[in-house]
Amino acid sequence: MANRRERRAGRGRALGLVASGLVALLASGCAIVEGPGLGLLPTRPQTVSDAIGRYDAARDASLRLVIAGLDEDTAGRPSRALASYQRAIGVDPTNPYAFLALARHHLEGGSPDEASAFLDQARALFETQDGLGPEVDVWGVGLRAGIDRALGRHDEADALFESARSLSPSVWEDEWLSASELR
Repeated sequence: MANRRERRAGRGRALGLVASGLVALLASGCAIVEGPGLGLLPTRPQTVSDAIGRYDAARDASLRLVIAGLDEDTAGRPSRALASYQRAIGVDPTNPYAFLALARHHLEGGSPDEASAFLDQARALFETQDGLGPEVDVWGVGLRAGIDRALGRHDEADALFESARSLSPSVWEDEWLSASELR
C-alpha cells in the first residue's frame, strides 16, 4: 500500500513540476506549439545553418563565424570557438545566434552565470527582430534548464527540460545541447 501511495505522490510531484514549468514558460513569454487536443507538439529547431540566407550579407558573415565556432567547440578547441563567436559579434552585434552559441559555450564550460547573461541577450535580440518562435525558443528553454541545473535549481530545471523535450525530443532527450546540434 505504501508503494502505491509513494508512486502516486511521485507522479503528482512530476505533474506539478511539468505544470510549473509550463507556467514559467508562459510567464517568460516562451512560445508553445499546440494542436487540437494534442497538447505540446514537437517542432524542428532552427539551427544556425538554417538561418544563413535569411538576412543581409553582414548577418550571413556573422553566422558563418558562429558555425566556425561551433565546429571548433565540436573539435574540442574552446578558446578558438570563443574567438570565433566574439568575431561574429564584431561583424554583427545584433546576431542573436552568436549570443545563443556563447550561452551554450559558457554553460558547457562551467560558467552558468555568463551563460545566463548571453541567453538573455539572445532572447532579447530574437524578440526585437520578431524571430522568437518555438523553432528558436526551444534552444532557450533547454539552455535555461541547463543553467538552472548548474545553479542547483533542480526542480525548475526538471520542468524546463520536460518542456524542451516536448518541443524537441531528439535534441533534449539527454539534457545537453552539443555544438553540432545547434550548428
